[in-house]
Amino acid sequence: MENLVSTEWLAAELGKPGLMVFDTTKYLPNEPFDGKAKFAEAHVPGADYFDIDLVADPDATLPHMIPSAARFEKLMGMLGVSNASRLVFYDQKGLASAARGWWLMRLFGHHEAAVLDGGLPKWVKEGRPTEAGPPPPRDSAEFVADFQAELVRGIGDVKRIVRQGGGGVLILDARARGRFDGTAPEPRPGLPSGHMPGAANLPFTELLRADQTLLDPAALRERFLAAGVTAERPVVTSCGTGVTACILSLGLMQAGFPEPAVYDGSWTEWAGRPETPKVHT
Repeated sequence: MENLVSTEWLAAELGKPGLMVFDTTKYLPNEPFDGKAKFAEAHVPGADYFDIDLVADPDATLPHMIPSAARFEKLMGMLGVSNASRLVFYDQKGLASAARGWWLMRLFGHHEAAVLDGGLPKWVKEGRPTEAGPPPPRDSAEFVADFQAELVRGIGDVKRIVRQGGGGVLILDARARGRFDGTAPEPRPGLPSGHMPGAANLPFTELLRADQTLLDPAALRERFLAAGVTAERPVVTSCGTGVTACILSLGLMQAGFPEPAVYDGSWTEWAGRPETPKVHT
C-alpha cells in the first residue's frame, strides 16, 4: 500500500473488504473547533474517528504522547483494526494531523496505512459524498503490535544530539518560522517560542500546494535539500507536539529519503523543561 493515496483511489476502493477510513483531525488549542464534533457533521462514508488524544499515554502530562504497545493493541482492536486491515487516514483541514495516525501505525509495525492527499476539503470540493452522525458499529478485532523503536525519539535522545552539536543528526522542525525563531507566540499559553540549538526549520506548510495536497517528489526533495537533509544524515522530525512532525516524515519518504524518527514530545516538552537550552533569534 502506498503511503499517500488520492481521493480518486479512495473513491474506487471505498467499501471494499478490509479497508478502513479514519478521520484523525486534531485542532490546536487556539483553534475554536472540536474534531470529533465536526466529524459528526460530515465525514467520508463509513469512516470512524481516530482520536489521537485517546490513542495516547493516559498518564502523560504532555499532549497525545505515544501509548504502550498493550494500550495500542487494545484500542486498535476496539476500533476493529486487525493486522490484515488496510487503513486510510485523513483530516478536516487537508493535511495537518492525518500523518500522525499513519505514523502511529508504522511505529507499531503496521505498514498497510496511508494518508489521504488533500483530506476532507479535497474530497468535498470534488463533490464526493459525505455522511453525518456517529460512526458505524464495529466488531472487535485482534491487533498485535510490533513496536519499531527506531521511529521515535525521547527527550534524552534529543539532549544527546544537542550536546554533541548534532553529532551527524539533523533535527528538522515543522513549526511556522515565527514560532521557530521566537518572533511569534506558541498556541499553548505560557509556552515560549524558539528552537533547539542546531535545529533546522522547514514549516510543514511549505510541503503543500494551495489545495493542501503534498508537493510532487522532486519539489519535496528540493525543499528538504535546502533545509540540510541528505540521504546519509539521520533526521529527527519535531514540531509542537509531534503531529505535524509526521508530515515531514511522510514528505521525506515521498521524496526518497530514509524514514526519520519523530521526537514525540517535540517543542512542548523541550520548552517546558527548565534545563534544556533554547534559541531565540
